[in-house]
Amino acid sequence: MQSRCNRQQVRSMAYFSPRPTATKPPKASVAFNALKRDIMLGNLAAGTGLTELELAAYFQCSQGTVREALLQLQEEGLVRRQGHRGTQVSECTADEAVEMFRLRTHIECSGLPRTMRSPGKALIADLNAMLDDMVAAAEIDDELHLAAIDRDFHRRILEAANLPALDPILHRCLVHNHRFKISRSRSARDLRATALRHRSIIDAIESGDIANATAVMRHHIATIVDLGPDVFPDANQ
Repeated sequence: MQSRCNRQQVRSMAYFSPRPTATKPPKASVAFNALKRDIMLGNLAAGTGLTELELAAYFQCSQGTVREALLQLQEEGLVRRQGHRGTQVSECTADEAVEMFRLRTHIECSGLPRTMRSPGKALIADLNAMLDDMVAAAEIDDELHLAAIDRDFHRRILEAANLPALDPILHRCLVHNHRFKISRSRSARDLRATALRHRSIIDAIESGDIANATAVMRHHIATIVDLGPDVFPDANQ
């Protein structure tokens, strides 16, 4: 599948993932997931125009359903809706990635002490279950599904900190982080190793040592991609 599409290719829908075969018109979640997948994989390049009428014809649904999907994509920062200029796939730049990684680090490392002071009985069990699911996704080479579970893993830790207003911000950072990581990939990655990197976070939280857990989380985020020591000067890489 090609990595860039011109506007005519988008109009023909030739480079989208295969159309769902449901007997009923797909709901907004189907359109949302299909478009998100193609944006995350780079099959729909930054700047690609997305029109409600064309998407509705492709997904065999109403324009209202497409509009709902596009609004969801906008909330995650994957598209930009600009009035009369329409909707385009958003950029995924290194400069923005750096700021997203920094913001994510601040949110997660500030929330972690609150989580560990009152983690709840189910937290470790939930995190272990998500780690098992990440390993299973790695075994079938499904990087996008692994990344989705990865996002749930980190949001579950923040959920225990009781800072709900920060969850949508963290989610957007996580989506951008994974899109940047996947789009900058030049070779196959060891997905099992990617999944197992989360074991040290679980162990650190379970140990009850807040300072160590915070250091482990900071190192985990800092080493997701090679952005250089200037981005995280205090991380022990």
